[in-house]
Amino acid sequence: MSIVAIIGRPNVGKSTLFNRLVGDRKAIVDDVSGVTRDRHYGKCEWTGHEFTVVDTGGFVTDTKDIFEKEIANQVLIAIKEADVLIFMVDGTAGVTDVDKEFGLVVRKANKPVFVAVNKTDSNLRMDNRHEFYALGFEDVFPLASISGFGTGELLDEVVKSLPVEEPFDQEAVALPKIALIGRPNVGKSSLCNALLGVERNIVTDIPGTTRDSINTHYNYYGKDFVLIDTAGIRKKGKVNEDIEFYSVMRSIKAIEETDVVMLLIDAKDGLESQDVNLFHLAQKNGKGIVIVVNKWDLVEGKETNTTKVYTEQILRKIAPFTDVPIIFISALTKQRIFKAMEMALEVYENMSKRVSTSKLNDILLPIIEKTPPPSTKGKYVKIKYITQLPTKKVCFAFFCNLPQYVSESYKRFLENRLREHFDFKGVPVFVYFRKK
Repeated sequence: MSIVAIIGRPNVGKSTLFNRLVGDRKAIVDDVSGVTRDRHYGKCEWTGHEFTVVDTGGFVTDTKDIFEKEIANQVLIAIKEADVLIFMVDGTAGVTDVDKEFGLVVRKANKPVFVAVNKTDSNLRMDNRHEFYALGFEDVFPLASISGFGTGELLDEVVKSLPVEEPFDQEAVALPKIALIGRPNVGKSSLCNALLGVERNIVTDIPGTTRDSINTHYNYYGKDFVLIDTAGIRKKGKVNEDIEFYSVMRSIKAIEETDVVMLLIDAKDGLESQDVNLFHLAQKNGKGIVIVVNKWDLVEGKETNTTKVYTEQILRKIAPFTDVPIIFISALTKQRIFKAMEMALEVYENMSKRVSTSKLNDILLPIIEKTPPPSTKGKYVKIKYITQLPTKKVCFAFFCNLPQYVSESYKRFLENRLREHFDFKGVPVFVYFRKK
């Protein structure tokens, strides 16, 4: 899946546009410049095209502030990794010196760039947008990200510039693809090497040794699959960018390419916010998920219920999707690493599962009859039948008379009944209601 990065100087409205595109208030929005330090990314769909949107911090030049320098590095990485760039400017401020300097940086990327002139919510400001052609880009779009004005026209052109997906190798498509993702230095390459039994990838204690995804054809007890390590071979002396952000960009791409995600976390650090972001991105993309707690051998003072307490902490953070296998391993000592692969392959089997329409209706219709959807505004929803949709994601369609009146809580109730009667552990289940 393609990546679209929203870039620009501080406080021009990048996070507001990001929130509108992904349909969620994930990014913090404030009038104070420099609020976006953490990276935010989400999925956007427009006219049948799906792509990942990345919100970046504000780019400034000649700064001595350590945070502003870090943000600037992240912006440069986003420009390098993205397929399309939305260069956001403030229509009320006009072309600033920072916009001009940043425009020179953006032009060097030689990628499709769309200048989004934000805050053009009046006729006068609409006319002012023409001055932004001075930045040297052909595509200039007036918009007001807070109200949504102009975003449709912008997205129409953005999707036209997205790269055409290259056809996959048919032999590789037939094999399950399992990706190792996670923050830097959690042991992705160490696990890959332990599984392969050879030093296939460089492993060091320097976070970010890995740069490009490495795909390895792997055979385990007669089962073939492709192992995707989001780590790449990199010389130690060249690790000087914001490694955390680079790791995120690589993980986003790996999530799109894979069937099952193995999310590695460091036992000492626990599940952090960036891990939760990656988890939910994999969930929204319908990928199978296994959470792997690495370096369990380094945890001191373990007791009988330590894993139980640790598991409960993880489940609270990833709720409401908690039907996910969690395994504690040590890549260094090879403790339970093959069990982790067995779990990943089981999740893949669950993703491939198809439940017949007759079986679905025989089991679920009596449950629905006993616990029907609650009435809304005096309207009663009657579900006639259920079928699994022929999609790669695990999707079920419930045909009824009034789909618009089904609550989210009842959708979760039905999802839980599906999980109760059919094993979909580790697999996001999507429930849709259609009119019959």
